[in-house]
Amino acid sequence: MLPGLGPDRLGIAPGAWHLRRYLPDDEQRSIAARCLALGSGDAGFYTPIVRGGHPMSVRMLCLGRHWNALTYSYEDLRTDIDGRPAPPLPSDLARRASEAALEAGFQFTPDLCIINWYGPASRMGLHQDKDESREALASGAPVVSFSIGDSARFLFGGLRRRDPVEKILLESGDVFVFGGESRLRYHGVTRIVPGTAPAGLGFEGRLNLTFRKF
Repeated sequence: MLPGLGPDRLGIAPGAWHLRRYLPDDEQRSIAARCLALGSGDAGFYTPIVRGGHPMSVRMLCLGRHWNALTYSYEDLRTDIDGRPAPPLPSDLARRASEAALEAGFQFTPDLCIINWYGPASRMGLHQDKDESREALASGAPVVSFSIGDSARFLFGGLRRRDPVEKILLESGDVFVFGGESRLRYHGVTRIVPGTAPAGLGFEGRLNLTFRKF
């Protein structure tokens, strides 16, 4: 582990930072309420169907630009779901992600956010986030991940799937940032820990907001 910025700022790898307890409780409640409101709209949460016809174990909502689970590409319309336009990314959420990125040393202005709603049995296999534009990936623009709700057992690996992985507990209010040399590292979620969320969030499970630059 790299030297941290402080007791709640942990360096995991070059360009990867775990900002523990970054989001205060009242802000967590506000962000959760915003996600639930957006998710209850006409173009709200849905269950992605990936290649091969299998449903993912999370519910998803894309803001700013839609990620198509069948083509592994971004688009303006949700052509794999209902043909509706992707809801816009609220400017205040984008600004908050920029502030968190700055804590990790990145100048970052996201233009999309993928919200995954995890239930008790939800998982996310090891994968790379590599469907953004060639320019964004080449620049090392980070992914900024907000965790709200139940804790998650998070895996953070290397640039090859077979590389060793570090196991990290992401709790409600934590932010994880990975960019630069770590932008294409493999990562995933192996477990959600039920009953670990702060009181008063208004939902069950875990909301994970990942802000990106297309």
